[in-house]
Amino acid sequence: MRIVVTNCNTTQEMTEEIVRGARAAAGRGTTVTGLTPAWGPESAEGWLDSYLSAAAVMDALRTYDGGPYDAVVMAGFGEHGREGVRELVDVPVVDITEAAAHLACLLGRRYGVVTTLERSCGQIEDSLELAGVGRNCAAVVGTGLGVLDLGDRARTEAAFLAAAGRARAAGAEVLVLGCAGMTGLERMVGDELGLPVVDGVSAAVKLAEGLVGLGLTTSRAGSFAKPVPKRRAWRAVGDAAGRR
Repeated sequence: MRIVVTNCNTTQEMTEEIVRGARAAAGRGTTVTGLTPAWGPESAEGWLDSYLSAAAVMDALRTYDGGPYDAVVMAGFGEHGREGVRELVDVPVVDITEAAAHLACLLGRRYGVVTTLERSCGQIEDSLELAGVGRNCAAVVGTGLGVLDLGDRARTEAAFLAAAGRARAAGAEVLVLGCAGMTGLERMVGDELGLPVVDGVSAAVKLAEGLVGLGLTTSRAGSFAKPVPKRRAWRAVGDAAGRR
């Protein structure tokens, strides 16, 4: 089985970190390949970055030439684009936001999300509502750290624990890592707070493996039907290779 994991930004170091987490979660016989968009924001923090990232990820998958794959994992927490990718590709598409929230709902009555900057909280709340799991979310709490600040592990751990405490106080019985760049924190945080902690990248990989193993993929009956055939100028006008 081969899974393509898409980073939502252009920072290659973050793609590599995400891939390490995905490979650690993958079962025997599963190959994980990382995909970094060729254009877009260096980190996704806010509505503008998110919409730009969505188009860049779709373009990266549209032009992907790395051979066949069995599933796509979208490693951008709360970012846009999952519905468009489901129209675009013919394999299961698992978004880390949905995956983490669905698994969290199996572990406790209410869950909390700990993310990066506070400006991302509303966007994540909307994403959870759209996925049908918003009613189980006790709180989405920011750490005050930017995505590119997560490389400072000691600072990230301290900020995460403080934010996680607020989520627990709001009624969260399970915690969700609200950024793909937080992958790897789950054990430390879980031990410290005594709560289950769900990493979206790991959750999405396991769900993708399950869907492929069951022979299931996106329904084409309605909402995620293949895109209507038409001229689409993905790049500069006159670049025939960029149209679909």
